[in-house]
This record gives sequence, structure tokens and C-alpha cells, in this order.
Amino acid sequence: MRRASPEGYIIEIIRIGAFAKATAVDPDTGIEVSVSGPSQGADAMLTRTAVRRLEQRLKGLKA
Repeated sequence: MRRASPEGYIIEIIRIGAFAKATAVDPDTGIEVSVSGPSQGADAMLTRTAVRRLEQRLKGLKA
């Protein structure tokens, strides 16, 4: 499933067996990060975690 987050990032969540992988991409820079969690976990939790990790990565590049 692909969608845009309120922050404007592209979010993709893929479920494989017992695991789910959420990828967040910043369309301006092309930088992407991924997080994984349980397949039955809430999409909102995976999305928040991926967005938080992406924002930390972007912040680190500006420093």
C-alpha cells in the first residue's frame, strides 16, 4: 500500500508473513528509510516510526 503522509513523505507498507516493512521517502531529496514490525501492527504506528526515522536522517544531513 502506498500513500502520502501529512508531512508530504511517500509511505509504503509491505506485509510478508509475520512481518511488515514500512518505507518512508522524502520526494525532495530521494532519501528513504525503512522500519519493520509485526504484520498485525497498526499502519499508523509503522508510519509514525518511519517518518520519525526519516526526519532524524534529514536533520543529520543538515548538521
